[in-house]
Amino acid sequence: MAQQGRIVGIDVAKLKADACIRSLQLRLSQPSTAQGQQDMITWLRRNEVGLAVMEASGGYERVWAEALRAAAIAVRIVDPKRVRYFAKSAGRLAKNDPIDAEMIAWFAETFAAAAEPAHDADRDALNRLVTARRLLVRLATPIRQLGEHGQPRVVENAQRAILKTIKAQLAKLEAAIEAKIAANAQFVARRAIIASVPGFGDHFVAGALAWLPELGRISNKAAAGLVGVAPYDDDSGQHRGQRHIRGGRRDIRTLLYMAALGAATRHNPVVMAYYKRLRAQGKKTKVALVACMRKLVVILNTMLARGEMWNPPPRTTAVA
Repeated sequence: MAQQGRIVGIDVAKLKADACIRSLQLRLSQPSTAQGQQDMITWLRRNEVGLAVMEASGGYERVWAEALRAAAIAVRIVDPKRVRYFAKSAGRLAKNDPIDAEMIAWFAETFAAAAEPAHDADRDALNRLVTARRLLVRLATPIRQLGEHGQPRVVENAQRAILKTIKAQLAKLEAAIEAKIAANAQFVARRAIIASVPGFGDHFVAGALAWLPELGRISNKAAAGLVGVAPYDDDSGQHRGQRHIRGGRRDIRTLLYMAALGAATRHNPVVMAYYKRLRAQGKKTKVALVACMRKLVVILNTMLARGEMWNPPPRTTAVA
């Protein structure tokens, strides 16, 4: 959907935000305070800005995004890696907050950031819950590893206490995730479709709802690219390099890998048959698993686009 008005790039830090309206060559820096946000909004309105684009900045961007949206200024959050690669491709090697703001604005103008998914407050809240759960799970891993070797009693006691606390907090987060999904009719409908695929458990379902809102609204190729399971060519002249996947959203790809592993070996007859066929053709284990991941993404994208539940063909007629 096209945005009315100009585009501003905003580089958000912990204590301040730097803005650049590249089309007018105007800049402004304001502190991350209520007054600073209001002064920024007044400046943006005076210069007829309709879209503000900022990088994901570890959460610091959220307060600014909420203030701008409340002032009826559209906001898009973009991947900082993409902006940095864009800057390097343009020969901009220097980096500071004003320069970053200009590069964000240029990136947004070039790649039509308005095409990003519109903001959804419920999905944003779900995203925070699912992300917090992921961080707690990651935190538990090194704590558990303490028990793999003999430790002093005080360390063992600390390990047990921390793991007990993490377990309790994970239970609370999972209850909150379930409540957030159940309270949103769209989430409930999409969850029913995603969960109907054999091999997709609760954690993947919540991750897909939070981290892949585009599914069902984009092409299969674009869906595979978003997850990071699309193979890219590495050819030049007569050289034909090995294809590799790259980019994409790492967190949902990790969940999808675990789901595909189970689907290809135990839970999903269609994916199991596909995996076995690839292995019989000499494909390496990980290559075959990535192909299964891509197949699952395409199937899920199609199901959500059609609003259909899982209904695989008979095993003898399954196709790649």
